[in-house]
This record gives sequence, C-alpha cells and structure tokens, in this order.
Amino acid sequence: MTPLPARNIELKARDRDRMRSLAICDDIGAEPQGVLSQLDTYFEVPHGRLKLREEEGSRPHLIAYERPDRVEERESRYRIVDVDEPEGVKAALGAALDVREVVAKERRLFLWEGVRIHLDRVDGLGDFIEFEAVADAGSDLSREEAQVARLREAFEIEDADLVAGSYCDAAGEPSAY
Repeated sequence: MTPLPARNIELKARDRDRMRSLAICDDIGAEPQGVLSQLDTYFEVPHGRLKLREEEGSRPHLIAYERPDRVEERESRYRIVDVDEPEGVKAALGAALDVREVVAKERRLFLWEGVRIHLDRVDGLGDFIEFEAVADAGSDLSREEAQVARLREAFEIEDADLVAGSYCDAAGEPSAY
C-alpha cells in the first residue's frame, strides 16, 4: 500500500528586509536550526513538481509535490525519498524527463511552534520568506492555517509581497517575482 503524501500549509513572500526578519524570528522565539546550502534540480513532469535536493551535510532526496500556484496560503502534498546516488539519479531523470531548472539557495531555518520558517537567499532572485506548517495525518488544516496567518501578521507580509509559484518558475525570469 502506498503511503499517503505528507501535507502542509505554506506561504511564500518576498523578504523586503532580511535583517528585520531575523529580528522578528528572535522576537517571537523561533529557534534557529542553522544555515543550509541547497541545490535543487527540477525536472519536467506532467503534473506537480519533482526536484532532487542536494544539501551540504545532509542526505540527498527527491521531493515530489503538488500545490496550487496562488499567492495566499495553500496546501501542499508531497513525498520525500532519500537518494543514495544523486549524480546517477540526476543523470537518469534528466535523460528521461529533462531538467527544467537548477536553483541554488542559502536557507536560514527556524522552528516556531512546529512551523518551519525559511529565510531564503536565492541565486539570481533575491530574498524570500517561507512558512511551512506541517500537518498531522488527521488534521483538517485549520490549526496550520492559523499558525501561518499568525506568522504572516508578525512579519507584516503584505499582499504585494506574496509569491505564487516555485523558485524554479522564476529562475529563468527574475522579473516574474
């Protein structure tokens, strides 16, 4: 039996003032989890998105996910699979599916009440903030939506700052963000 995908509620926005965002993380008691250097290779797929994430000090993994491309908070369903041979997987998937985009970023990760706060600096695109409230299997998502709404308020994220798609959508077109 195939396990159900994991779910979360997420929100992504331009981060207009990274130093202010760091101060807010401290003010709300978000726990720093370190700085991650990530390289995401996105593949062309018929629906959803598929990326191979390589991260310094961590095991590479494939992430398949689906979520609507809209600016407001949204549900994302995903599966993560650890990868033993990232170069071989990347070559095989690239040959079968084509590489859509490669996105490099530095991610400052914080945890607040179980919500992941990402302060991302994306090569060629700039600074972003992202909230990911991971849902338990039986959740109706109301708790996670409330958490993301509280964080949006704390960080004073305006509608004009919200981002609809994935970093891979704008990597070739920085003006899209």
